[in-house]
Amino acid sequence: MDPELEAFIPLFPPADLIDPVNDRKLLAELAAGVPPPDIADMAVEDRVVPGAPDVPVRIYLPRQASGAIVWLHGGGYVMGDVDSEHPWAGRLADRAGAVVLSVNFRLAPEHRFPAALDDAYAVLAWAAEHAAELGVDPGRIAVGGHSAGGGLAAALALRARDQQGPPICFQLLNQPSLDDRMDTWSARNFTDTPWSYRDKVARSWRHYLGDAEATPYAAPARATDLSGLPPAYMATAEFDPIRDEAITYALRLLRVGVSVELHQWPGTFHGSQAILSAEVSQRQIAELSAVLRRALAE
Repeated sequence: MDPELEAFIPLFPPADLIDPVNDRKLLAELAAGVPPPDIADMAVEDRVVPGAPDVPVRIYLPRQASGAIVWLHGGGYVMGDVDSEHPWAGRLADRAGAVVLSVNFRLAPEHRFPAALDDAYAVLAWAAEHAAELGVDPGRIAVGGHSAGGGLAAALALRARDQQGPPICFQLLNQPSLDDRMDTWSARNFTDTPWSYRDKVARSWRHYLGDAEATPYAAPARATDLSGLPPAYMATAEFDPIRDEAITYALRLLRVGVSVELHQWPGTFHGSQAILSAEVSQRQIAELSAVLRRALAE
């Protein structure tokens, strides 16, 4: 473990997903302690995207944006909202120079799959239709997210490909949750790692799926055909039960001709980039922003 990160492990709340309502409060408190982003030079708007139901979205509009990204927060499909994601969405908009549409998708277990994906897809379609209003080229719209949000972003790319939906130029996948089967080495062996561990991930999937069988739109690792998907950036944390499924997904994308940048961050754990004082966290955040800026400029 990176020593700068290890010192903060006792400060992380348990958030074991046994009590989703209480865990949402814990995540909100944790997010409130993260230094706010610099958004002085951009407009930030809370909007509602029409849908069934309507989808709340927070839009970050930096000056002279190079493109846009539909951004999905983490939280195991159970926790998180646009407020808890504000430190990260704002930083991404500022440093990447991109319009960020942070989606307040419905949470499990009250709203199981495919509610969150439907919400995200509605925002993607709205962003493509309103690209001129956002000040971006409709061909310069990416998808991305952390953890469960990264899994939703990967599922968005699959659904848009299969349904001939809005074009997606890039996938920014940070520690994505992709496989409900949990049969990788990291999923079997990381049973007591900080913040995320095997049992917690299993609870996340149970909340999200209920009794339903997972499809590729719920668990993208189940997709048998990954060809024709947008280029991707994949980041993984070393001490993370979902590490290996993300690495495998990246390699599968490569093997069908999808351009992929894969970065495995040594000494990190799931969500450890919230510890902003750590040098490795600063590198992670800087790289996510630089990758997105580059992808939207191409």
